[in-house]
Amino acid sequence: MLDAVVRELEHLPAAPRVLPRLKQLLSDGNTAMSEVVEMVRLDPGIAARVLQFGNSAYFSHGLRCYTVDEAVNRVGYDQIYELVATAVASQVLVRPLHTYGMEVDELWEHSIACALATEALAVRVGADRNIAYTIGLLHSIGMVAIDAWAGRHQPSLRLVSQGLPLETCESEQTALGFHHAEAGASLLRLWAFPQVMSEPVRWQYLPNCTAAHFQFASLLYTAKWLRSAVVHPEIAQPRPHATLLGKLNLTNRHLDQLAGEVGARFKAIKVQLQTSEDETVAVQFPVGERQVAQSGRKRVH
Repeated sequence: MLDAVVRELEHLPAAPRVLPRLKQLLSDGNTAMSEVVEMVRLDPGIAARVLQFGNSAYFSHGLRCYTVDEAVNRVGYDQIYELVATAVASQVLVRPLHTYGMEVDELWEHSIACALATEALAVRVGADRNIAYTIGLLHSIGMVAIDAWAGRHQPSLRLVSQGLPLETCESEQTALGFHHAEAGASLLRLWAFPQVMSEPVRWQYLPNCTAAHFQFASLLYTAKWLRSAVVHPEIAQPRPHATLLGKLNLTNRHLDQLAGEVGARFKAIKVQLQTSEDETVAVQFPVGERQVAQSGRKRVH
């Protein structure tokens, strides 16, 4: 059953596969920016998003860029991973999830806020921020797989969240025999993500059950509280247990500080990505980027 659900997403755009490959490039101090540009160009949708980001008010300062090369260099080496990861999210995660009763932007907001939260926690505890950002960004990808499967085979299926800490797990387990964290990890393995990224997604609800990936699974578990505090501040959610926080050398005071920081970054990103419906990237592109120019007309949510 799990394999059947995951196969429903097997032939979606290959955008997520860019991330682990980009991580390898950026981890190598000898990587040239031209290699990063070539990676971005592998997916026209991602390239279009990167161009839009490069032309956003935050990065452009009134000067329009016309090629992926210009956009990547404008953003800079240090920020390009997060930029591309956000572009990937807009390709894969901007969709309504009818099975879960989620509107088109809701999953994207949850994913971006969780990515920022996991990254901020990683910086606090000295873990790899890019790995943390990725697992936060894709922590709910299993919900996309389940929704795609249900839309074709069981359209009346409705899965309900009970809030933190287990969210939709009980509903999914009852209806399907597994939950979306397991589906997400299976999908990431199919997309050739390393275990350091897939396994924390799998154990995001039970971080104590994985010794090898405890740190990132725990960071993700904790980040979901921050995500909820940022996206739905009006809904009080139970905080991570003090024992788990202690293992990460975190306190509730740290969480409150991080909630403010992540909230500010989340709002800033939403402002950065605001573009009008009719805004387009100009057409003076090299031949290989004309498709990018056309797809760049889509709105960034």
